Amino acid sequence: MKGIDTQMPQNQRAVLELLYRVSREFASALELKTVLTRVLFAAINNVGGERASVVVMDDHGRAVESAVVYGNQLREVTTIQLRETVERGLAGWVVRSRQAVLLPDTSKDPRWLRREDDAVERSGAKTAICVPLLAREKLVGVLTLVHPVPKAYGEEHLSLMQAIADQAGVAILNARLFSESQRQARVMTALAEGAVSMTTSLHMDEVFESILNQTQHALQVETAALGLVDKSSGEIVFRAATGKYSEKLVGRRIQAREGIASKVVREGRGASVQSVTPDVCLAQAEQLPGETTRALSCAPIHVQGKVIGVLEAFNPINKVFDPDSLLTLTGLGGLAGSTIQNAQLFESLDAAQQRYRDLFEDSIDPIVLTDLRGNIFEANRQAAIFSGRTAEALRQTGIEQVHEVNFEKTGQDFEKIGDSAVVYESTLYDQAGGAHPVQVYARKVVFDGAPSIQWILRDIAERKELDALREDLSAMIYHDLRSPLSNVLSSVEMLATVIPDAEKETSDSVLRIAHHSIDRIQRLISSLLDLNRLEQNQPLGERLIVSIPILIGEAIEAVKPAAEGREQVLEVRQDEHIPAVFVDVDMIRRVLINLLENAVKYTPPEGHNRISARADGEFVRISMEDNGPGIPESDRERVFDKFMRLKNGQGNPGGLGVGLAFCKLAVQGHGGNIWVESAPEKGSVFVFTLPVAKEE
Repeated sequence: MKGIDTQMPQNQRAVLELLYRVSREFASALELKTVLTRVLFAAINNVGGERASVVVMDDHGRAVESAVVYGNQLREVTTIQLRETVERGLAGWVVRSRQAVLLPDTSKDPRWLRREDDAVERSGAKTAICVPLLAREKLVGVLTLVHPVPKAYGEEHLSLMQAIADQAGVAILNARLFSESQRQARVMTALAEGAVSMTTSLHMDEVFESILNQTQHALQVETAALGLVDKSSGEIVFRAATGKYSEKLVGRRIQAREGIASKVVREGRGASVQSVTPDVCLAQAEQLPGETTRALSCAPIHVQGKVIGVLEAFNPINKVFDPDSLLTLTGLGGLAGSTIQNAQLFESLDAAQQRYRDLFEDSIDPIVLTDLRGNIFEANRQAAIFSGRTAEALRQTGIEQVHEVNFEKTGQDFEKIGDSAVVYESTLYDQAGGAHPVQVYARKVVFDGAPSIQWILRDIAERKELDALREDLSAMIYHDLRSPLSNVLSSVEMLATVIPDAEKETSDSVLRIAHHSIDRIQRLISSLLDLNRLEQNQPLGERLIVSIPILIGEAIEAVKPAAEGREQVLEVRQDEHIPAVFVDVDMIRRVLINLLENAVKYTPPEGHNRISARADGEFVRISMEDNGPGIPESDRERVFDKFMRLKNGQGNPGGLGVGLAFCKLAVQGHGGNIWVESAPEKGSVFVFTLPVAKEE
């Protein structure tokens, strides 16, 4: 320790030279730590003393920086350790009063905060000078000088300390402002670099690595970790970490109401712990494995106002966090939120595209993608197999070279293809000249951000073979059943003429049943043949002008035996003047009989059926109402499909499923329409319309 000179400079010139030298020395530095060190050594060297300390205050009166010198050595003392002195000791009194003070004997003044080294048996009483540091009438800090001997300082020492403090105040304020601007610049630089670095990738692992590297660099910490909230449990799961023992942090979970991180998630704002003491409740996952968690700072990761995770920084390299560290971490957390969200969206999109590609490649149907002009740019495995071309060869062809495009459906420039599929049957040609029947589904899609057309070419070879078998069956029915039935009918009619009159009463009912059964079989055969012809858009047979009431009467006669057998009532309601219609008479008669037979079949015994007819503008409207079990709304469209069979009253499917399909095609072939409605009470109402015959 330098010898203590208690003799002050005697002449004013010496004092002025001292202050000039000190002022120049203070003003020649801008870094706050350097300025504080020079102030302390200026006090010890020019006033004398054992130790000196300075605490720097911000505009709100908070201690933000400090320095302590013992003899010729600068000691590491944190701002936290000096806050007690500023709040309760002699420095605190000076801060509150803004007055300089000289304590000749610290043991006799209650303003002196006694420490262990102040015990009489150790170093005894001391002399202390404490002066405020003012600049532009603002308090910027407090300077304290201590001598180990009581009554070592006098008023002249106090005056010199005040003079040094006057010079130091402005220098410390400038250095503090410079330090704050430097910190703000570091914050802005860290955020700017973070924004650039975090957006260089959309892969989640790379995004996590970039966020943590920026966090560790900006806050100068030993370890940084990133945790995301598990939506199902509410726990925070550390997804990534960097720095010391980082590999042991990944995968750790923080319970919903444990530790600093969960508090940050709940409250939505950051928190910083400068010194982890026993009363600080850390989660087990926040205790660094193999290392003591001395300090930590935690900021939320926000996405659209919702906290999805946290950024945590552990153990600053400089022992304490900078004042702006939490602000920096919060800014990085904000940037991380949008970056993580973008990466999550990218991963979801990438996964969806991969699922689409897997479905695309694994589909059993040939699929090709074209641009809006029909040029193929993508084809799946089945398209290559069916066409006999490689996928690369397909990409050099147009869609019209793969199959016969129905331009009437698609439009010459494919302008009719929209979001809903355009469907038609066509033929796919392979490289060897083979032809494959296909059903084409074409619709617009967006692929890789560009509008495209997806063509699904479904193989219908088996269906075509079944259709051919059905046509063969129809031909067989026509040729192999119609002729024998005609012979049976002729035989029944002949029997009616040869049976003696005495036996006719018994035989007539039997022959009538046989006659009606033969008629039903012939109607079924005719319906099957007509159904096949109508499906192929063949023209109707001979058309005549006929009265609907006549056809209704003939239909009722055909089904009367079945209705009487079930003790049902057949009611007819028709207008007095109903216009005639121009129809294939036999076909429309069978439509009426089919509807009446269905009504009789599904109506319970002793039930009631009603057939009605009336004029409806340019159409004649005929309806068949029963009081059977009714048809669910979900089945009212499908009921007219070919081979669609509804359950009868006993819960079993009835019929072959061709009757209503025939009715639909027959009515539509005449320019009418057919549908089913609910009966007012119970049952169904089948309604169809036929155009009124045009007058010649």
